[in-house]
Amino acid sequence: MSDSEPLSGGELNAAVTREVIRIQSESHGRGPKKAFSFHNGNLLITVLEEVLTPAERKLAGNGHSEAVLKMRRLYQRSMAAEMKERIEAVTGRRVTAFLADNHLEPDMAVEIFILDRPLT
Repeated sequence: MSDSEPLSGGELNAAVTREVIRIQSESHGRGPKKAFSFHNGNLLITVLEEVLTPAERKLAGNGHSEAVLKMRRLYQRSMAAEMKERIEAVTGRRVTAFLADNHLEPDMAVEIFILDRPLT
């Protein structure tokens, strides 16, 4: 495949997953235990499992769940520009919206990218 051919299907999903994991790992000092991406139309979604650090798990287990979720939302906002930039580079599409959130039990996160036009 030449550099000018856009990625598609499973190759695109894998490239997106790698980028999201790379950014998460650089930001948090570790990546998720499991992650996968999928797309449909102009939606691109990455699901990450077991993302919390040991310190975050301890805080959540000691009744500070809201503080952990608030910190995670701050992290996600701080990574938003880089996430959008990398996803735009991988997909060749403009990211018009980026949404992200975490769930504590089970320990999961989701990164949702809404693109300016469908992926083919």
